[in-house]
Amino acid sequence: MPAEVSFGVESPSGPRTVRIAYERLGAGEPLLLLHGIGHHRQAWGPVLEILAAEHDVIAVDLPGFGESPALPDGLAYGLPTFVPVLAAICDALEIERPHVAGNSLGGLLALELGREKLVRSVTALSPAGFWTAAERRYAFGTLLAMRRGARLLPPPVIERLSASAAGRTALTSTIYARPWRRSPEAVVAETLALRHATGFGATLTAGRDVLFRDDVPDLPVTVAWGTQDRILLRRQGIRAKQTIPGARLVRLPGCGHVPMNDDPALVARVILDTCR
Repeated sequence: MPAEVSFGVESPSGPRTVRIAYERLGAGEPLLLLHGIGHHRQAWGPVLEILAAEHDVIAVDLPGFGESPALPDGLAYGLPTFVPVLAAICDALEIERPHVAGNSLGGLLALELGREKLVRSVTALSPAGFWTAAERRYAFGTLLAMRRGARLLPPPVIERLSASAAGRTALTSTIYARPWRRSPEAVVAETLALRHATGFGATLTAGRDVLFRDDVPDLPVTVAWGTQDRILLRRQGIRAKQTIPGARLVRLPGCGHVPMNDDPALVARVILDTCR
């Protein structure tokens, strides 16, 4: 069972209470892990223990994803809400300026935290926000198709498919280059997480106008992109480097959109090198 933290966040209608599920492991400088849209904190499972050997690692379920409830009425999904919520999580857990690593939506949030100077370093794995209009439409269409499939398949069918390598490939090859490496239990859990993500629609809608345009100076930043990313195409990494000239741009050979599962050792090394 995850731990849970509650805290207040200001809204146009007054203070609101937000509840967040999280997992915490290890010791050392704090490292906050942020998953992508429709996913959950368990996306970091393949690298969690490696990172926890050097850091106090906090993997969170973003509001409306995983085991975290949706945002309360009065708080709209989008960067103006997510960034204060993440800052409030750190305050509630008594974490001062953590390192942060994020994937996809989480990568965009990690860069926003870096831009606000709320963190010590940023590792962004296939971060959102560096797309053209056509690339964004393609990515959103792909995500919506994944969501539709997760909602149409009955849970017993998801379980049967996840029991075989071919079934796991059918369910998750959009996000993984090596989907057969994921355990049946993990594939079932993440497909159901996508199915039940109460924050999915509102988060996707809020992302329609998102572009990351600002530099993140005076902070260690790594942007890493899988060579087989099928959602956010790797050429977007070049735009990220142009936007953040001081960032280290890293190629992740043979990795898909969620690279932690495809090459845990490489992804962990990239994160730890940035933190160091």
